[in-house]
Amino acid sequence: MSNIALISLGCAKNQVNLEEMRHLLEAAGHVIVANAEGADIGILNTCGFIDAAKSEAIGHIMELGEIKAAGGLHKIIVTGCLSQRYGEEIFAELPEVDAVLGTGSYHEIVGAVERLLQGEEKVAIFGDIDAALGDTHRTITNSPGWAYLKIAEGCDNNCAYCVIPSLRGKFRSRSMEGLLDEARHLVEDHGVYELILVAQDITQYGKDLYGERQLAELIEKLAEIPGLTWIRLHYLYPDGIDDALIQTIRDTEKVVPYLDIPIQHISDKILTAMRRRGSGTEVRSLLRKLRKEIPNLVLRTSLITGLPGEGEEELEELAKFLQEAEIERVGIFPYSPQEGTDAASMPNRTTAEEAERRAELLSDLANQILDRFNQARIGQEAQILCTGYDEVRGLYYGRSYAESPDIDGLIWLETDKELTPGAFYQVRYQREEDGEQIGEVLL
Repeated sequence: MSNIALISLGCAKNQVNLEEMRHLLEAAGHVIVANAEGADIGILNTCGFIDAAKSEAIGHIMELGEIKAAGGLHKIIVTGCLSQRYGEEIFAELPEVDAVLGTGSYHEIVGAVERLLQGEEKVAIFGDIDAALGDTHRTITNSPGWAYLKIAEGCDNNCAYCVIPSLRGKFRSRSMEGLLDEARHLVEDHGVYELILVAQDITQYGKDLYGERQLAELIEKLAEIPGLTWIRLHYLYPDGIDDALIQTIRDTEKVVPYLDIPIQHISDKILTAMRRRGSGTEVRSLLRKLRKEIPNLVLRTSLITGLPGEGEEELEELAKFLQEAEIERVGIFPYSPQEGTDAASMPNRTTAEEAERRAELLSDLANQILDRFNQARIGQEAQILCTGYDEVRGLYYGRSYAESPDIDGLIWLETDKELTPGAFYQVRYQREEDGEQIGEVLL
């Protein structure tokens, strides 16, 4: 059997796919190692959504290629969105790659490895990206105490700027029975206290399988699992958040008051150009309702600047909205045209430099809002999930309900006691240093 190094780039959904591949490889007898140097095979799971992600993936492939050329790595496999997007072209552009698997072929990773080990020079596997989803097993790779639960794959929203439907296929829900079985397994066998529900648009969950949206029912059933403490919701499309879902979120104690709702813009003109459902007025009304109905709510969103047709008026409206809505967590991305999307051929294009300038302007506003939010927390107490220990700083760290992993930062924990990563502790926020929260553990 082989020593295999696994690297995953991009989103949480990609991490789940990597964990599925890892389980399959381990079940087949392969050994997973931490570093590509000295491994038999390096597997890179890529993102290919925007130019920055493509550049990052290509950079990693080239680094693996250098290790391979020096004799420290035998074979390179590239999986994920970059493979799905460019297919066998990758062999021509990046000859150091030995195999490519599309997003419909993660389950064939063992076969790809075996074909390379048997001497096949180039392996390309591209399965049906619209195929129904089965239930799979995973090897959790993140810090203790939490895990992602991917409830669906693909997307039917067809936003004008987005390539996801062509990379991940149509929206397909996983069965509720399979999700509940996996959730119970994660809690009972892996000590998971927090489940983070992810999909391209979780509000659509169940519509394809059951004829109606059933996210609220899924949440209620997950909340019945003994030992599960937190349920976190990521990527809710605004027009899929109805009163029944709001009530479920509000009344289900295990659902943390943290919602990730990508709105992308607030100008009706730009929302229409993006092919986003709903108006700016409807988005504003939704956020006001959420603030009113859900106590202590923390919001996360993503915004795009520089879409063709966005002028100073639309930018000013977006900046004013950001200040008024006081959204605590904001990811802001300059528009980059993607081949194959309608937005790429739109007139009145903004330069990349101008789109970047606008993103930086909004980022400054977002940082001011976040600073006010962090300052307001000083002196308050919160339940913190400890997720690790930093040897250099000599401090444990973790997250409250207001932080999602990898995107929202950490809470640094001051204590003279030994803590257990994966456990909860009561913490009082003491101060902020260079944008980081410091808290005292109350034992």
